[in-house]
Amino acid sequence: MIADICAQVLERITPSKSEEKALHELTVRIIAQIDRAAAKLDIDAHGLLVGSAARNTWIVGEKDLDVFITFPEEISREDLESFGLQIAKKVAVSYEERYAEHPYIRASYGEYNVDIVPCFRVSDPSAIKSAVDRTPFHNEYLRTRIKGLEDQVRLLKQFMKGVGVYGAELRTKGFSGYLCELLVIKYGSFLDVLESASAWKRGVVIDLEGHGTLQHEDPLTIIDPVDPSRNVAAAVSLDNFCTFIDTSREFLKEPSIRFFFPPPIEPLTEAELAKELQARGTTLFAIVFDTPNVVDDVLYPQLYKAVRSVEELLHRNYFRVFRSDVWSNSNAVILLEMEVASLPNIKRHFGPPIESVMHAEKFKAKYASPYIQDGRYVVEIPREYTKVKDLLLSQLQMCGLGKHVSEAIGNGFQVLENMEIAKIDERGFRIFLRKYFKRR
Repeated sequence: MIADICAQVLERITPSKSEEKALHELTVRIIAQIDRAAAKLDIDAHGLLVGSAARNTWIVGEKDLDVFITFPEEISREDLESFGLQIAKKVAVSYEERYAEHPYIRASYGEYNVDIVPCFRVSDPSAIKSAVDRTPFHNEYLRTRIKGLEDQVRLLKQFMKGVGVYGAELRTKGFSGYLCELLVIKYGSFLDVLESASAWKRGVVIDLEGHGTLQHEDPLTIIDPVDPSRNVAAAVSLDNFCTFIDTSREFLKEPSIRFFFPPPIEPLTEAELAKELQARGTTLFAIVFDTPNVVDDVLYPQLYKAVRSVEELLHRNYFRVFRSDVWSNSNAVILLEMEVASLPNIKRHFGPPIESVMHAEKFKAKYASPYIQDGRYVVEIPREYTKVKDLLLSQLQMCGLGKHVSEAIGNGFQVLENMEIAKIDERGFRIFLRKYFKRR
């Protein structure tokens, strides 16, 4: 049965010969254009295809390609960035400039998005000058080892996509394509990866080249074969690590194609939102602001930092958070589900113990009518904020939000409560809401 399911999946996700030919012709053309543009500028730079397209482990529907412009390691960072953008812009017709560790170009070629990224052509991965410099070494390491295992990688990638743990970007905190390839090399097949993963425990370490253990606190450590100081699985969150273990067990117990291709998630309707809120009895708040113009790997760490800081603000003021999450598209949203959204007008403020004479006198001089409870002076005082919404509107910008999120919120934000959240009528947000309420 499992073999039949895997065969059906491969039939759907394996690129056809014509698709392979089209991708090959596109990449050859782009690389030739890069080489010509570099030669005209009299620069020793060359185009290089990297990633799953270079290793034929890509699957149908993946339309994002990575082409690097490799520069001599002696060149300065300033020249790398300057010449890299010049060459990329000469090659690309329709593009936008983006910035990660350094600037790069995302170009559109019909249905394909191509990231054209400058890097240093270093001689040793231990001497990288930017994070992307090790990627060509990944290519070289995998080039022969992955031969004959391409379909096994495709199956693992599609399984991870289906169960929602694929993608190392900081929005997802999941398994990268490179990580999938290393797992298949380690265990030999898609099913063997699942068999092994079903017995994983937190703290598992995989060291393909025997480099020796790496100091780590991550749930999964896979020592990079080309850079022993790096954990390839560092981006994988504990929840996604555990989700992969759980779904591996479930698939092996009851195999189904739905693990690879789950039913599409429909947007949550306004009526369904009202029903969820009534059934749960919690109060939902959405802090909404314009999304900063930065890449997701810059934005999402700041969003996660912001939600932690906002939760701390709420806890300091005795409001209990049940759950929280973040989302972004044209708007960014910090979602807060509250167990307690309003509090009494008064609160107890505890002073010193009865034995502390000097502090007791100061406390009694400051506050009228204190009383004693459990051996301490206590006074009842007005609460500054009795409602979550008032606290957020007043104190949100005092939280640690991260540079770009702080600037965006400083330009204006809304705090929507319960059914007001239905004003956010973006399809992607409504899908996010359904996933929030109906976690697998």
